[in-house]
Amino acid sequence: MTIDPLEEPVPAIPAYGLSVRWSLAEAPSDVAQRLRDYVVGTSLQRFAGMDGLRFKTWRMREGEWFEGTYVFVGAAERDAFATSFSATAAESPGSQIIGTAPASIEPFEVVAVAEGAAGFAAGGGPGSA
Repeated sequence: MTIDPLEEPVPAIPAYGLSVRWSLAEAPSDVAQRLRDYVVGTSLQRFAGMDGLRFKTWRMREGEWFEGTYVFVGAAERDAFATSFSATAAESPGSQIIGTAPASIEPFEVVAVAEGAAGFAAGGGPGSA
């Protein structure tokens, strides 16, 4: 979809974000591969098709941090997930793999989402192959 903001209004999409981040500073040396294996082998399927979720991205900087970034269709869906997850965050699979609870769980505003010419794709990243 090509939008010329000078000729047509940019459509508004309801999108409400949540970031869950763990520190990897004190994590075991094999944590990056263990996280890749868990995300691609288990977590990806859990979130595929989840009601109220537009998309989830798992991001990592080895030795620094691991993050789940969620975008929901509404604040209510985001807040319900955040409340539910926060109650068990320390026991979540990510926390068990990393060895600590998340360092932060933060809602955020999604200002805009752009889809490039290559389109969106779901699946494991290059490190998971």
